Amino acid sequence: MRMAEAIRSHYRILVSRANLRPEAELYPFNLPESIPQFLLPLQSGDEEPVVNLSEVLGDVYQEAALHLAIDYSVQPVPPLSEGDFQWVRSLMES
Repeated sequence: MRMAEAIRSHYRILVSRANLRPEAELYPFNLPESIPQFLLPLQSGDEEPVVNLSEVLGDVYQEAALHLAIDYSVQPVPPLSEGDFQWVRSLMES
């Protein structure tokens, strides 16, 4: 069974360590959920740091002032489900 058929999610993070391939860790998540944190594979013996991608993207969003460049009143391309679109719009109102 293909991964896309086995696990339904909007987004996925796949972490593949060279010494464990073809096995990998899958972190599925959906739009209204927090992006999961994961350990970043490094060289064998190195301590793996925790990646908080949600925090990184939030910082980039703030620094680039993307709230000024993105029109959240219209559907993105490709469009979101109506429920997800309303969720995004509610975030912009708060």
